[in-house]
Amino acid sequence: MQLHLTHPGLFITATDTDAGKTVVTCAIAAALRSTGAKVGVCKPIATGCRREREGLVNADAEALAHFADCRLPLDVINPVRYHPPLAPAVAAEKAKKPVDFDAIADSLRRLDGEHDVLLIEGIGGIMVPLDDPRTVLDMAAMIGYPVLVVTRPGLGTLNHTALTCGAIAQRGLRLAGLVINGYDPDDTAPANADNPLWLAKQNHTKVLATIPRSDDVAPHEARLPPAVLDAANTCDWLRVCKPSLVTESV
Repeated sequence: MQLHLTHPGLFITATDTDAGKTVVTCAIAAALRSTGAKVGVCKPIATGCRREREGLVNADAEALAHFADCRLPLDVINPVRYHPPLAPAVAAEKAKKPVDFDAIADSLRRLDGEHDVLLIEGIGGIMVPLDDPRTVLDMAAMIGYPVLVVTRPGLGTLNHTALTCGAIAQRGLRLAGLVINGYDPDDTAPANADNPLWLAKQNHTKVLATIPRSDDVAPHEARLPPAVLDAANTCDWLRVCKPSLVTESV
């Protein structure tokens, strides 16, 4: 399957689970909205969804819809959902319900047709399995957008970030840049001061935004503090969302 989306966009991944993809994607959505752009958002696959009368609902998808002011139904914003908090391939196997890539493609085409720019949040890290043998990286290649990597500021981030960026580059996708999430300027650890420079240097890219640590970060409660929103708003995200060089089939 190969997608031919007509509007610019960004695929947001991370070095690992809970690095802050949703926080960053929501903040970017708010920044884009402030330019007057009509922002579409998509969480193609989600696990750990809660059960409601209407079916499975994912909190990340709700947060994305809120900050983007995306009015399409949640089952378009998040077409594939599983209840157990597992890697998609494992959740799909347990549910006996394979990942529906056609549903993902249909959602993305609809979002593309009704918005000026599209933000797509992956699940976990770039090599998380979706089925055998496809991974999140395969889904990013199918979409073909530039890939933004959300990373951590502390010890260990250089290795994790280099592995993630290396996989993206090897696949031929354009690395849009890095966003450091949860940065604490009061942290006196040497790695905290040196890592931002080395993250950019080692991966031949730019740190596009540095999101400060805050105890008031709660995108699932429709709350991001001004410091987080201001940090995301320092970047020209429309320029970053330029088309990638390649698209691939999945």
